[in-house]
Amino acid sequence: MPICLSITSLSFAENLQMELPARQRGDEQLHPGEMISLRMRLRNLVPGNDLATVIACAFDHRTRILPFIGSDLRMVPAGVRAIGSAMADVGLTKTRIVLQQWNKNFRPSKMRLDGRFPDLFMVSSMLLHSAECDRMIQDACQIDDKRRPLIVVGGPRVIYEPWKVFSDDPQKPWSADVAVTGEEYVLLSLLEVLLSMRAGNESLRSTFLRARDSNALDEIPGLVYSRSETADGPIEELVDTGIQRLLADLDELPNPILGYQLLETPSDKSTLGSHALPENRVRKHCIASSIVLTSGCKFGCSYCPIPAYNQRQCRAKSGERVADEMEQIAYRYGITYFFGTDDNFLNDSNRALDIAEALARRTRTGRRPYCKIRWATEATIHDTIRMQEHLPVLRESGLRALWLGVEDISGSLVSKGQSEDKTFKAFRLLRENGIYPVPMMMHHDSQPLVTWKNNHGLLNQLRRLRKAGALYTQVLMLAPSPGSKWYEDTYTSGLAIEKVNGIPIEPYVTDGNYVIASKLSRPWSKQLNLLVAYTYFFNPIRMLASLVRSKSAIPFADAETRPPEEVRHYSHWKKARRWAYRKARAIAIDAGVQVFGMYGLLHTYRRTLGWAWHLFHGKIERCSKTPTSRIPMRDPQGNPASHALPGTPPSEQISISPDGFAQSTLRKVA
Repeated sequence: MPICLSITSLSFAENLQMELPARQRGDEQLHPGEMISLRMRLRNLVPGNDLATVIACAFDHRTRILPFIGSDLRMVPAGVRAIGSAMADVGLTKTRIVLQQWNKNFRPSKMRLDGRFPDLFMVSSMLLHSAECDRMIQDACQIDDKRRPLIVVGGPRVIYEPWKVFSDDPQKPWSADVAVTGEEYVLLSLLEVLLSMRAGNESLRSTFLRARDSNALDEIPGLVYSRSETADGPIEELVDTGIQRLLADLDELPNPILGYQLLETPSDKSTLGSHALPENRVRKHCIASSIVLTSGCKFGCSYCPIPAYNQRQCRAKSGERVADEMEQIAYRYGITYFFGTDDNFLNDSNRALDIAEALARRTRTGRRPYCKIRWATEATIHDTIRMQEHLPVLRESGLRALWLGVEDISGSLVSKGQSEDKTFKAFRLLRENGIYPVPMMMHHDSQPLVTWKNNHGLLNQLRRLRKAGALYTQVLMLAPSPGSKWYEDTYTSGLAIEKVNGIPIEPYVTDGNYVIASKLSRPWSKQLNLLVAYTYFFNPIRMLASLVRSKSAIPFADAETRPPEEVRHYSHWKKARRWAYRKARAIAIDAGVQVFGMYGLLHTYRRTLGWAWHLFHGKIERCSKTPTSRIPMRDPQGNPASHALPGTPPSEQISISPDGFAQSTLRKVA
């Protein structure tokens, strides 16, 4: 098995396009059964290791999913729950998951699990939550060396920019110990090496340092770790072990329900509670559950890093596996609403149908609460039309909403097989089958607010989409996305803004609600366009209109949630009453969405109007080069690192002396 991705001059040239590179053709995936074998080996190692683990999900409360405020607070992220489930599955049950959404004041330096510091502290973070991620790492680094846990950082942020969790300031030497740029398999492989090498009561961090210095980690693709000349000295270089191999069969993943058993109870305390969140209280704080159905997308949108991350591979769980997971979560925790983390659920029609038919078979049994399961996910206009004959099965499976990456119905921003005619055809097909179409739009520089002779304007498109049946929508701004094709050009072309009125761009404004990349001479007008667009869609007039003619009446009025064997015995009068009840509920939902949207819009105004003002009267400084690691990076053989962007400093080749300290000699990387 190769140690890491072999970097040739050609593959490095491809890296100049800023897209995350892939492994060599045919080497992108793990062999069948590798994940299961790894889990079994770990179960044999764990009994001899009494390890305590804390997993923290970073969350910056300055940013939210606007205008749908609250949705990011009432659903446990699938990624961090999957990591917790993987730990519990191999026997590391002394694990706690801390969500900063629920535990805002959590401080790693004060955490105790069973009366002691954990052996392993993991942080998962998205780019927009970077500030809180860094704060937790810095706080964890204040723990004295004898009790300090091994600090591991993962999540979408480090997948594309792993160097950012390692300090390049000699005066502030805070850093993670290792960054995981892959999925669960990479983390479990790291644990296998460490537990195999651990001696007696040796700390896990001490074991990690020995494994690092003996190059025992270099055969695990998907890690980035630091090296320095002295134990307490500044970081000299980063070693990147390459691009991960992907798990092909997602059924080999541990059951994600295990993660719900590990949640920290929501509180304002900086410490951990004595017990995890009780099962009977999970539903109170988590009204919906994220769930992994498929992974990957066949399209290659220039602004999106997802296809490159998946190395152009499309993966999925089996239908029975998905049905089992939903059923267990519904019966155990009472959660009956699910949102798929899919990049494009209808990407592979056979896999999508397998999942839909398995869910539909369970629904036909009429057992509660399974018959009440409702779910939503993401897809494209093109694939929705392609799957039109199978939409009834999707509806029967419990699918009630499909988030569609419309972006721009004219296709002027990006082409994914959509057009104005296809967009409205897809909306009609979904409505006829009782499925809500939810458009996701992107407002770009070349799109005006209103046009008079065509439907290119933002408000023109929102009006058409609302008329076509959109109950709600999301409008986002294009922002630099690490790992995408457009990333480099966004900076070198002067599109990306570095400072406004002396205020540097912070990670939390990359949530799509702020103008941080625009060539317009008046970028403040684009910020106001966003507010006008949302105000046009969510307002009191539309709320009153929804009471007369609801956009949700057809899907909800036809959706009988009671078991078929029960409904079969209803009288005509009772069936009519049930229909009237469902229709009234549908109207209330439509009006409620408007109220919810207006409430979120108030927060959007509060958070973004100040930014519009800075853009209006402040001096705008634009970026001229792509941000890169200031710390030298290399792979284990001294070649350019897989995750290093062009402009990364040449690395030093570091060797380890017999006393355990590193010795370096300059070795420039071309």
